[in-house]
Amino acid sequence: MRYSLLALAALAASAVAAPSGKYVLHEKRDRTPQGWWKTTELRANDRMPMKIALTQSNMDKIEDYLMEVSHPTSEKYGQHWTAKQVADTFAPSKETVDTVRDWLVSSGIEAERISQSQSLGWLNLEVSVAEAEALLKTKYHKYVHKSGQPHVSCSEYHVPEHVREHVDFITPTVHFDAKLSPPKDDVNSKIKRSGPTAAAGTNVSPGKARAIGSPGSASLPKLGAADINIFGFGADLSTCNEFITPDCLRALYKIPPVLTSNPKNSYGIVEYTPQAFLQSDLNLFFANFSKFQVQRTPIFDSIDGGVDQTTDQSFDYNGESDLDLEYAMTLVNPIKVTLYQVGDLVEGASFNNFLDAIDGSYCTSNGGDDPVQDAVYPDPYPGGYKGPENCGGFAATKVISTSYAYNEADLTPFYEMRQCNEYAKLGMLGTTFLYSSGDYGVAGNGGQCIDPTTGQYNNGTSGKFNPSFPGTCPYILSVGATQIKPGASVTQPEEACETVIFSGGGFSNVFPMPSYQAAAVQEFFANHPPPYGADRYNNSRMTRGFPDVSANGANYVIAIDGTFSLVYGTSASSPTFGSVLTIVNEARADIGKGSVGFVNPALYAHPYVLNDITSGGNMGCGTPGFTATTGWDPVTGLGTPNTLKLIELFLLLP
Repeated sequence: MRYSLLALAALAASAVAAPSGKYVLHEKRDRTPQGWWKTTELRANDRMPMKIALTQSNMDKIEDYLMEVSHPTSEKYGQHWTAKQVADTFAPSKETVDTVRDWLVSSGIEAERISQSQSLGWLNLEVSVAEAEALLKTKYHKYVHKSGQPHVSCSEYHVPEHVREHVDFITPTVHFDAKLSPPKDDVNSKIKRSGPTAAAGTNVSPGKARAIGSPGSASLPKLGAADINIFGFGADLSTCNEFITPDCLRALYKIPPVLTSNPKNSYGIVEYTPQAFLQSDLNLFFANFSKFQVQRTPIFDSIDGGVDQTTDQSFDYNGESDLDLEYAMTLVNPIKVTLYQVGDLVEGASFNNFLDAIDGSYCTSNGGDDPVQDAVYPDPYPGGYKGPENCGGFAATKVISTSYAYNEADLTPFYEMRQCNEYAKLGMLGTTFLYSSGDYGVAGNGGQCIDPTTGQYNNGTSGKFNPSFPGTCPYILSVGATQIKPGASVTQPEEACETVIFSGGGFSNVFPMPSYQAAAVQEFFANHPPPYGADRYNNSRMTRGFPDVSANGANYVIAIDGTFSLVYGTSASSPTFGSVLTIVNEARADIGKGSVGFVNPALYAHPYVLNDITSGGNMGCGTPGFTATTGWDPVTGLGTPNTLKLIELFLLLP
């Protein structure tokens, strides 16, 4: 884990005096993380394992490769890569491996002590403290956490100038990646409203990534009226402005009946333990809205001890999973839906843990997962999953929808860039990733905004806008929320959601603007410039804007804990849009064509296949936020799906 890519670039540019004159600073920690104290120096003859993360090849070309198979004007559109092609293309080059090996050997490390990992991304060796200090021109100390746990670290380290470009990072060095206390409280408690952020220039709060499924997490859907009477809702579209049902969505988005279930087509929903569905809720929903699916269950993929727990039953534990599966399974029926249940009941899991399971190479690429943020398996804590970490072994479905999200400021830029690049690689394989854009407008989860002075989260009444992640990653489809206007019918234009939730949207503080989006975003700034300065958001006009698209996110009728309730959130929008793309894939599969894969370039090139949303806003941080308008906007993106037009477009593409 690195602390700031921009800071590191500046640090790496400054040469440090060394006997050879060729050593440069590679990484430096500005401060000791809170709760740790530096104690004694290590003894020179103490031994420790060292791991060197090698720089991947061709990462500067990743967007070009993705666009080759994803842009509708490309001659290679739809020619998705194989997993082997991806692995071979991005593996460290022979030059990188040889350069780092030669440096180690010339520094006195015998060649037989150096081994390369199976993933090819690491060089592993065991060294004495004296060897490590000489090798990296540094000094190691023992650090002790307030809990009593020890850790080995240095404050900075150096590598030869000619080696620098071939090394991502080295451990143990400046990174405080020691696992501290059992994270059970992270899984079973609410996310705090304040705390350190990446924007603060300090270490982010540990455990936020793996606590994504915690009951009360602000990215979960919001509960409205409970125990409602649904009599007559199934056939009557006149109440869709108050009660959204599957038939309302079919009417809104011209979703045709699905008549086939091609074995080459698939749809996945990701849930994070302890979030879980109840089969009795699915049966109740199906009995009223999709009678032939009663007793139907999703294909269940248990990742890292993932369990559909039924011990805790309430909206905080069942609302997300019930919502996602009830609508996804109904809208794409008879196509089967796969449920990826990720993480055990003790640690939970992060998006990285899920990606590890569908791409084993990701477990170790770019240094592997972050044990401060991601769950570690086998779970070292009592009651946890004791099996091995799932590195590969699970197939990625053609479309994968996730209704959870972090704040971009919750995590480090390096952590986010590593994950975002993985979505690009999986997009090259033909998988479409959708993420909900958030429910708090321009604010972050729970309405958190960022204090411009301290960089800390505040109470949300002022401060800088707080974009979501992975919504700001340019290689996923970010989905915002709309609603039917009060008193309007399903045949009238929708507006941005302003009931209970506000569609998450804005501009990234980490990711540059992707080429496929540039014209649309520049048109937005030219014709509808927001009335805010850099004190509110990244107004450079050079960063990724989100969301890309939207779908209804208000007044969904769901069966939850044996009764019917209304729920709100982009948690509903993402699986709905994912269902539409799954139906598009079905039409393509039926004529022998592959999946749509990374769909963003085609949508931005053909916005007419979406219903433009031109009213409503996404207030937050004490402001009205942004406003929906003609063309793309940072509230509803390009708009909501017209399924028939989408099918027509993608059937014409190769």
